[in-house]
Amino acid sequence: MNGRAIATVYVKELTDTLRDRRTILSTLLIPTIVMPLLMFGAGRIAAGVVARAREEIPSIMVLGGEDSPGVRASLGHSEHFHVIPPSPNWRRLISDKKVRAAVEIPAGFEAGLGSGASSAVSVYEYRGELKSGLAAQQIVHFLDDLRDRTIASRLEARGLSADLVKPFKTRTVNVAPPEKVGGNLIGGVIPYVIILLCFTGAMYPAMDLTAGEKERGTLETLLCSPVGRAELVAGKFLVVLTGSLTAMTCSLISMGASLFLGGMLAGGSGSMVRSAGMAGAPNAELPFLTIDPLGLVGVVGMVLPVAVLFSAVLFTVALFAKSYKEAQSYVAPLIFIVIMPAVAGLLPGVELSGRLALVPILNLTLVCKEMLSGVWNWHYMAIIFVSTAVYAAAALALAVRMFNREDVLFRS
Repeated sequence: MNGRAIATVYVKELTDTLRDRRTILSTLLIPTIVMPLLMFGAGRIAAGVVARAREEIPSIMVLGGEDSPGVRASLGHSEHFHVIPPSPNWRRLISDKKVRAAVEIPAGFEAGLGSGASSAVSVYEYRGELKSGLAAQQIVHFLDDLRDRTIASRLEARGLSADLVKPFKTRTVNVAPPEKVGGNLIGGVIPYVIILLCFTGAMYPAMDLTAGEKERGTLETLLCSPVGRAELVAGKFLVVLTGSLTAMTCSLISMGASLFLGGMLAGGSGSMVRSAGMAGAPNAELPFLTIDPLGLVGVVGMVLPVAVLFSAVLFTVALFAKSYKEAQSYVAPLIFIVIMPAVAGLLPGVELSGRLALVPILNLTLVCKEMLSGVWNWHYMAIIFVSTAVYAAAALALAVRMFNREDVLFRS
């Protein structure tokens, strides 16, 4: 292959590609702004939503308990929720989010507290709905406090200490460094976003350099030039790969800047920031999330063969299209093929193993998550890099073969 011919094709195609606003948008602007929006915008919005939900006084219903006036009165006087009259369709009201939760007090409950009898209280919620879950938590806290007071009064009546039922206390202490905590919490999201941006960064250049040239009628002119097919494929492919790597680089730079700025605003990686308040622990202090800087370098190295794979596959698929619009219909479904294994890597309990190290995209998500946490499984990394490089080489060889077929280049 002629390196000078490849460079000439590369410069020519890159110049034409940079004139396309869609390419600039997908490779430069979107990757640069996605990470700050994800880390600051989405995080701030989520924290605000949770904070407002915690400040809201939820409406609840008390079912039964006519013979337990004291308990009902305590519920009604609580400042944590607003008790409304019961309704026969209370289940539908909770499902429609008009009532946040309900508590059912069994018959003889208050009398049983005095006599030492045991009974069960049911709390009904809309599981998975934030405000309903918070209301149910408040009810459970109220009942827990009532239980503790009842136990204390029974022991006091017998001249015993309340510490008899609580002979010791437990506490949990985090021993992992901040980068491991941050990598475990957000390390799966970062490679997912990078993979998606790496794919979209190669998508538009691949369609423009194949189906776009067919539609503009410039492909025939290019084929008549004194440049071999292999050099043409190499030059065009390198432009597609440049778009993919540019999108990845922009996303990594913006992510690093976002983490650095976030650390500065929080007072450094070792500083403490206050959360919006957790159940049972309002205004709890949490360390600012950080990730291992070397992990970002490792992510770059592991993403390189994946970028080659994406570029070759997109180039080959788009080559079959007769127009840019047709190429979009071919390429769009590939996004779901990329997203599904990337999302699978975010699921709890999915750990990197020898078998999963051979699954494209999923293996990258899992190993990047570990690297961002400061864990370096070199044998798995070698397997993933080599296997992905083999997949990429096969895809690139297929692209060269398809570009040499006249029935593919000039489909009617």
